Amino acid sequence: MAKTNPGRFFEDYTVGETIHHAVPRTVSGGERALYHALYPARHAFYSSDEFARGCGLPGAPLDDIAAFHVVFGKTVPDVSLNALANLGYAEGRWLKPIYAGDTIRSTSEVIGVKQNSNGKSGVVWVRTSGMNQDDDCVLEYVRWAMVRKRNFDSPAPETVIPELSKVVDPADLVIPDGLDFSDYDFTLAGEPHRWDDYAIGETIDHVDGVTVEEAEHMMATRLWQNTAKVHFDVGSRPDGRRLIYGGHVISMARTLSFNGLANAQIVAGLNGGTHANPCYSGDTIKAWSEVLDKAETPAPGVGAVRLRLVATKGGIPFELKDADGKYLPHVMLDLDYWALMPL
Repeated sequence: MAKTNPGRFFEDYTVGETIHHAVPRTVSGGERALYHALYPARHAFYSSDEFARGCGLPGAPLDDIAAFHVVFGKTVPDVSLNALANLGYAEGRWLKPIYAGDTIRSTSEVIGVKQNSNGKSGVVWVRTSGMNQDDDCVLEYVRWAMVRKRNFDSPAPETVIPELSKVVDPADLVIPDGLDFSDYDFTLAGEPHRWDDYAIGETIDHVDGVTVEEAEHMMATRLWQNTAKVHFDVGSRPDGRRLIYGGHVISMARTLSFNGLANAQIVAGLNGGTHANPCYSGDTIKAWSEVLDKAETPAPGVGAVRLRLVATKGGIPFELKDADGKYLPHVMLDLDYWALMPL
């Protein structure tokens, strides 16, 4: 009897089932240091325990996107090991900060399936929750991936496409306990721009760029224990090219956004996201943002700003789609999220 696990294929998913993902992970200060080594991460809230204490927290948590990677990585062997592509995200909320010493595990509920017309693959929707050692939910989100079929002749399941909110209601954003930006230090944060300084419709070119290297990508992807074949085995894709993990692009774009959004300190909600075009080694990631909305919060001195973050490989900033509504070929990521910043 075979003891190895080939991973799930499209026909292995049933709407309503819950998948308990293996291998909990205890995070440490090493995650923070390595995250800063892999990406140009400079947001003060996650760089300095003293800065975070000045904002009302006991210390600097794990960066929100790093927390996402930890939770996401647990799901890959069961959700996207045999995926052709990770397609999108919705209804994401960061519910509780993760600190060094916390142990994180993940579970996913299958909430939708749809076989593709070619009969060779299908789309699977899952709602994933990350839990800590106290069974507190620290993060939840929906994602959907295109997954290969094992047997092309297996019958198509009944199509179930979940209805998902286009935007997380700002009233549903969870503010970390104790967060207070009343005495926020703009000098140490690196920029003077506060919530009132940003206008809906404003666009920001983050200027800087980083060329992706295979070694760094693979180190990052292993760090999050992401085992998807397309990121490691060049023989798993017809073109023989190693696909850069989409989360690597998210982290790079988010950290590049520091230049212009240094005070968008905390990622609190994920409204939507699309990996529009693939990223490969040698591509240079650049980023721009658009302010989509703003909202007040009940926390002292804290406002929420809804941002579109776009990662590109060349091209003209602020150009996103063509006349037919299709993403331009230089656009790699279109991410819609809520961030918390000082009023």
